[in-house]
Amino acid sequence: MKANNSLGLIFFPAFDWAISPAHPEREERLLYTQDQLFEEGVEDIEGINFFNPSVARPADVQRVHFAYPDVDSIVSESHYIAAGGVMRALDAVMSKETDKAFAMVRPPGHHAQRVTYGDRGFCIINIEAVGLEYIRQKHPDLRVAIIDTDCHHGDGTQDIYWNDPDTLFISFHQDGRTLYPGTGDMSELGGPGAYGYNLNIPLPPNTGDEGFLHVLDNVVLPVLDDYKPDLIINSAGQDNHYTDPLTNMNFSAQGYALLNEKLNPDVAVLEGGYSIEGALPYVNLGIVLAMAGLDYSAVREPDYHEAKWRQSQRVTRQVEEISRQVLKNWENRKKLAEEEFRGLRKVTLPRQVYYDTAGIMETQRQEFTICGDCPGVNVIHSVNDRGASLIGVQIPRQACPSCQREGYRLFEEAAKAGVKRRFLQDRSNDQYFAS
Repeated sequence: MKANNSLGLIFFPAFDWAISPAHPEREERLLYTQDQLFEEGVEDIEGINFFNPSVARPADVQRVHFAYPDVDSIVSESHYIAAGGVMRALDAVMSKETDKAFAMVRPPGHHAQRVTYGDRGFCIINIEAVGLEYIRQKHPDLRVAIIDTDCHHGDGTQDIYWNDPDTLFISFHQDGRTLYPGTGDMSELGGPGAYGYNLNIPLPPNTGDEGFLHVLDNVVLPVLDDYKPDLIINSAGQDNHYTDPLTNMNFSAQGYALLNEKLNPDVAVLEGGYSIEGALPYVNLGIVLAMAGLDYSAVREPDYHEAKWRQSQRVTRQVEEISRQVLKNWENRKKLAEEEFRGLRKVTLPRQVYYDTAGIMETQRQEFTICGDCPGVNVIHSVNDRGASLIGVQIPRQACPSCQREGYRLFEEAAKAGVKRRFLQDRSNDQYFAS
């Protein structure tokens, strides 16, 4: 058997890292998948190859995060390798070593925001973002779409790319009013430099295959056709599955496989998914076969009954209405941005972020400068309830000379004001400073 699309698989179960021995996010998430793939003979398919992960460096993390007190204090070796798995996947695809790649790695990352004090939502660093910003040093003009299909809103990825027009972020997830982290409303459309390029599709509990595929066909694919990304990354959480113990959705392995066939991502990255025996082996196998362009019709969970998990007409109507509104937001994004930011020179966004695993409450104030020539400088003022505080200044990749100067001025001004922990991300020159 030969794959129609060559596919690189990067596998890292992180044997030496766990929140606790019985925690849902543990190494068995990938070990059962490994057994299933070997049992089905995936390693013998011509065109499917297993690659070892790379290892991310602190500098790779600094491109993305303001890590307190510093990167090495909160990032474990397993996190460096998980992020390195995404880096390896992107390297393989961008160098044309393989057509597509799937990083089946852990710990996950999509809840890790720009400021990171530790673990929240089982995430410390955002492995997709670390990988993407790494590959952008080799391919700086990449126009990228990240499609987050995890059942939980990808609030970390949203925060990182909130003001980046070169990164379209689409998350479809269980409505935040019913599930952690409580965010991901349709009204969350992005910062002044990228308004409308952040799209959330909050779905009602008990959405099944029909609803997820409706969203894909009627929102995601039309938006991608319009945006025309150079690279599509699927943040491939699998906790929408009907057996997942942490969520309330009814997606199946067949649904996941069909979604990946239609979405046709260049790179997939494993995120959540906590039904270790009932879902992950079948869903991952379906995704692998779909990405390789092979028949996945025989991949089914032993207990799956379509009639049992079919969504109700009420849910169908809700999904259809949500889809219409999200697509309307995309189509009207320029007009909406003009109305939202007319006459403003700066936008301030106050936020609170709870680190559920670490038990930390963070209070932020983000300030976005509105610039007519680039996305503008962004400053984050952050304190937490354990007495830590920092200021992070971010100069965007596409920064104009004026915003470059302003970013450095703000960084130095913070020193004069006596701020003890300061960070500067100069993405335009790939330079990063902390003091």
